[in-house]
Amino acid sequence: QVQLVESGGGLVQAGGSLRLSCAASKNIFSINVMGWYRQAPGKQRELVATITRGGSINYEDSVKGRFTISRDILQNTVYLQMNSLKPEDTAVYYCKADLYLGNYWGQGTQVTVSS
Repeated sequence: QVQLVESGGGLVQAGGSLRLSCAASKNIFSINVMGWYRQAPGKQRELVATITRGGSINYEDSVKGRFTISRDILQNTVYLQMNSLKPEDTAVYYCKADLYLGNYWGQGTQVTVSS
Protein backbone atom coordinates (compact mmCIF):
# COMPACT_ATOMS: atom_id res chain seq x y z
CA GLN A 1 0.00 0.00 0.00
CA VAL A 2 1.09 3.59 -0.63
CA GLN A 3 -0.29 7.05 0.13
CA LEU A 4 0.12 9.78 -2.44
CA VAL A 5 -0.13 13.51 -1.78
CA GLU A 6 -0.25 15.95 -4.67
CA SER A 7 0.54 19.63 -4.47
CA GLY A 8 1.39 22.54 -6.71
CA GLY A 9 -1.86 23.20 -8.49
CA GLY A 10 -3.35 26.64 -8.87
CA LEU A 11 -4.56 29.33 -11.22
CA VAL A 12 -2.28 30.46 -14.02
CA GLN A 13 -2.67 32.43 -17.23
CA ALA A 14 -2.34 30.78 -20.61
CA GLY A 15 1.32 30.42 -21.51
CA GLY A 16 2.35 30.13 -17.89
CA SER A 17 3.93 27.28 -15.97
CA LEU A 18 3.23 25.16 -12.92
CA ARG A 19 5.07 22.29 -11.27
CA LEU A 20 3.06 19.57 -9.61
CA SER A 21 4.53 17.31 -6.95
CA CYS A 22 3.42 13.86 -5.83
CA ALA A 23 4.94 12.68 -2.57
CA ALA A 24 4.74 8.94 -1.95
CA SER A 25 4.75 7.25 1.45
CA LYS A 26 7.16 4.57 0.31
CA ASN A 27 10.26 4.18 -1.81
CA ILE A 28 9.14 4.99 -5.35
CA PHE A 29 11.76 2.57 -6.68
CA SER A 30 9.48 -0.16 -5.37
CA ILE A 31 6.59 1.12 -7.50
CA ASN A 32 6.21 -0.31 -10.99
CA VAL A 33 4.80 2.79 -12.64
CA MET A 34 3.99 6.26 -11.40
CA GLY A 35 1.92 8.60 -13.44
CA TRP A 36 -0.08 11.76 -13.73
CA TYR A 37 -3.65 11.75 -14.94
CA ARG A 38 -6.20 14.52 -15.29
CA GLN A 39 -9.94 14.87 -15.35
CA ALA A 40 -11.71 17.89 -16.76
CA PRO A 41 -15.36 18.63 -15.90
CA GLY A 42 -17.68 16.32 -17.80
CA LYS A 43 -14.82 14.26 -19.22
CA GLN A 44 -13.20 10.96 -18.40
CA ARG A 45 -9.93 10.77 -16.55
CA GLU A 46 -7.04 10.60 -19.00
CA LEU A 47 -3.37 9.76 -18.85
CA VAL A 48 -0.95 12.68 -18.97
CA ALA A 49 2.45 11.12 -18.36
CA THR A 50 3.99 8.04 -16.78
CA ILE A 51 7.42 6.95 -15.61
CA THR A 52 8.36 3.34 -14.92
CA ARG A 53 10.69 1.98 -12.29
CA GLY A 54 13.31 1.66 -14.99
CA GLY A 55 12.88 5.27 -16.03
CA SER A 56 10.89 4.82 -19.24
CA ILE A 57 8.64 7.80 -19.87
CA ASN A 58 5.42 8.16 -21.82
CA TYR A 59 3.38 11.27 -22.61
CA GLU A 60 -0.08 11.88 -23.95
CA ASP A 61 0.23 13.48 -27.37
CA SER A 62 -1.27 16.85 -26.47
CA VAL A 63 1.32 17.52 -23.75
CA LYS A 64 4.44 16.35 -25.57
CA GLY A 65 7.01 19.12 -25.70
CA ARG A 66 5.23 21.10 -22.98
CA PHE A 67 5.11 18.80 -19.93
CA THR A 68 7.97 16.93 -18.31
CA ILE A 69 7.65 14.13 -15.78
CA SER A 70 10.57 13.50 -13.46
CA ARG A 71 11.34 11.94 -10.11
CA ASP A 72 13.51 12.38 -7.05
CA ILE A 73 14.09 8.93 -5.63
CA LEU A 74 15.64 10.23 -2.42
CA GLN A 75 12.57 12.39 -1.78
CA ASN A 76 10.11 9.69 -2.98
CA THR A 77 8.53 12.35 -5.14
CA VAL A 78 7.40 12.52 -8.74
CA TYR A 79 7.02 15.86 -10.49
CA LEU A 80 5.13 17.18 -13.47
CA GLN A 81 6.58 20.37 -14.92
CA MET A 82 3.94 22.01 -17.07
CA ASN A 83 4.97 24.79 -19.44
CA SER A 84 3.09 26.70 -22.12
CA LEU A 85 -0.17 25.91 -20.38
CA LYS A 86 -3.40 26.19 -22.32
CA PRO A 87 -6.99 26.65 -21.14
CA GLU A 88 -7.69 23.07 -22.27
CA ASP A 89 -5.18 21.86 -19.67
CA THR A 90 -7.64 22.91 -16.97
CA ALA A 91 -8.48 19.85 -14.89
CA VAL A 92 -7.97 18.08 -11.61
CA TYR A 93 -4.59 16.37 -11.81
CA TYR A 94 -4.12 13.05 -10.05
CA CYS A 95 -1.05 11.06 -9.19
CA LYS A 96 -1.23 7.28 -9.54
CA ALA A 97 1.02 4.48 -8.36
CA ASP A 98 0.87 1.01 -9.89
CA LEU A 99 2.07 -1.72 -7.55
CA TYR A 100 1.94 -5.49 -7.97
CA LEU A 101 -0.84 -5.66 -5.39
CA GLY A 102 -2.94 -2.79 -6.70
CA ASN A 103 -3.19 0.76 -7.98
CA TYR A 104 -3.39 3.81 -5.76
CA TRP A 105 -4.50 7.38 -6.38
CA GLY A 106 -3.84 10.68 -4.71
CA GLN A 107 -6.58 13.13 -3.83
CA GLY A 108 -5.94 15.38 -6.81
CA THR A 109 -4.90 18.98 -7.27
CA GLN A 110 -6.80 21.56 -9.30
CA VAL A 111 -5.09 23.28 -12.22
CA THR A 112 -6.94 26.16 -13.83
CA VAL A 113 -5.58 27.95 -16.89
CA SER A 114 -7.25 31.23 -17.79
CA SER A 115 -7.30 32.58 -21.34
